[in-house]
Amino acid sequence: MAEVITVMDIEDDNNPSKNPTTTTRAKTSSSPPPLPTAKLRRGSRSTVLSHSPMSPLTATLSTPVSNFFFPRFAISSVALSRVFVDFACLVSLHFDRLTSENRLPHLLLYGPPGTGKTSTILAVARKLYGAQYHNMILELNASDDRGIDVVRQQIQDFASTQSFSFGAKSSVKLVLLDEADAMTKDAQFALRRVIEKYTRNTRFSLICNHVNKIIPALQSRCTRFRFAPLEEFHVSERLKHVIETEGLDVSESGLAAVVRLSNGDMRKALNILQSTHMASQQQITEEAVYLCTGNPLPKDIEQISYWLLNESFAESFKRISDMKTTKGLALIDIVREVTMFVFKIKMPPDVRVQLINDLADIEYRLTFGCNDRLQLGSLVASFTTARSALVSAAK
Repeated sequence: MAEVITVMDIEDDNNPSKNPTTTTRAKTSSSPPPLPTAKLRRGSRSTVLSHSPMSPLTATLSTPVSNFFFPRFAISSVALSRVFVDFACLVSLHFDRLTSENRLPHLLLYGPPGTGKTSTILAVARKLYGAQYHNMILELNASDDRGIDVVRQQIQDFASTQSFSFGAKSSVKLVLLDEADAMTKDAQFALRRVIEKYTRNTRFSLICNHVNKIIPALQSRCTRFRFAPLEEFHVSERLKHVIETEGLDVSESGLAAVVRLSNGDMRKALNILQSTHMASQQQITEEAVYLCTGNPLPKDIEQISYWLLNESFAESFKRISDMKTTKGLALIDIVREVTMFVFKIKMPPDVRVQLINDLADIEYRLTFGCNDRLQLGSLVASFTTARSALVSAAK
């Protein structure tokens, strides 16, 4: 008979949920501002906050909170690692010298969403051009305008005109192409020719999430900067600013949950915070955040891991299936969270490597729409195999 294996020693992390009573509240010199009232705008994917007349965000009656806190002017307000703040300041300080010598390079900013790519280049442009910002920059979202006609008409018309300056020297203009990886191949090849032809008076800044979707001919003409996911500290600090400004009641465990689920995506963190506030209308706790986003709670992941490591195949399959149905959990979310949990469990390296590889295959198949029931069976089978290996290693 197989030996019963309990969930092994878990590497102790600093879990903020141990003290759920501490809260992060707005600090004001007088009485705290009233909480915003939440309203859901019909026919829209984005959620919005409606504020009372005393709210500091009266102007955002129909604007998502992530848009309101979008850092448009000050480079220092962009939640970035120090290297990109230095990059932005460097471009600003040396802009006159670089433009006078025609040495300002074309830029390619790439990285995961919500890491400050667009915020950085817009803050730089506003600082550089000042009041002439709208005349000196052409901003296009390539997800909407991605055909070759846009390159031949809008971009070429803008780049072909010479900018006038009342100062001693003229400034180069800036074409900003957001989500450039959504452009068609033909449009990218046409853009390559436009960049070569109008380099004298125009600079191009391409922003994308997947740099491999940009043709090599464009990559070779740009100076590339990779934006990594934001560190938890920067996300937490920015969220504390939003919480104080909005006058929200957020527990420490709730704030930690928002930061953890955002995975370094500042925009996602703000959307989670707003959605949870609208759903709960009370203190934003860890449980409220997980319930609003539909992610499995940490205690649910621990319970699932215990079943996988100790129960039989049939019993584990039944209990996990019941929990999925009862709590409305997605199997792909369970697999991702269990994978992170496996890294915390002490086990032989070879067993861990094989288990992680199996979990990665399951997640890959789920992304292509494979049957959930079959993949759940594969999940349980992977842990059954790993458990047998653990029993053999313990003897």
